[in-house]
Order: sequence, then structure tokens, then C-alpha cells
Amino acid sequence: MTITCFIRYRIDPFQREQFREYAANWGRIIPRLGGFLIGYFLPHEGTNDEAWGLVGFASLADYEAYRTRLKTDDEARANFALAREGRFIVRETRTFTEAVEGTLGSRA
Repeated sequence: MTITCFIRYRIDPFQREQFREYAANWGRIIPRLGGFLIGYFLPHEGTNDEAWGLVGFASLADYEAYRTRLKTDDEARANFALAREGRFIVRETRTFTEAVEGTLGSRA
């Protein structure tokens, strides 16, 4: 895993459980389509409308191939429709990051 797609969501805090379902669905879809799912994260304390999804890829080319597969996969398309119809995602942004060597998953 060389790069991570860091997805920041602004969600409707009153539809937290709907976002949880959406995120859980990606838990099946993303690995099947070639992404390395690091995880989805819901707000716990503090800001109640920000959630995150982190997905790793070997390269930007691998990410682009994954995005192409997403567009034709029935389960992925249904999950996008769930979010669109439920309107629990207010805003979504993506940033691509790289891990600093020796820090990802480090434990003391």
C-alpha cells in the first residue's frame, strides 16, 4: 500500500445509523474490487457530523482502475444510490496521502 485515499464526509448527525450501513457495505465491496480497506470511522465524541473512510492502493493507476470497476459493479452502484436517496452525506472530499515509512501501524 503506497497511497491512501482519505475520504472526509460531512454527514447528517441524525442519520448516523444510515451512514453506518453505507460504510459497512463498503467493507464487502472495496476489498472485492481491489482496494485495501483501512477502515471507516464515525464520530464518537466532539464534532458529530464528520466521518472518514480510508482506502489504500499500490498506486494512483490502481486507484483509477478500482474507480472504473466501481462504476460497473451492481453492489457498489446500489450503495451509491442508498447514499443519494437517503441524503445522509452532506459533503464528501478526497485527499490522497502517503504514509511516512515506519509509522503506519506502529506500536510501542
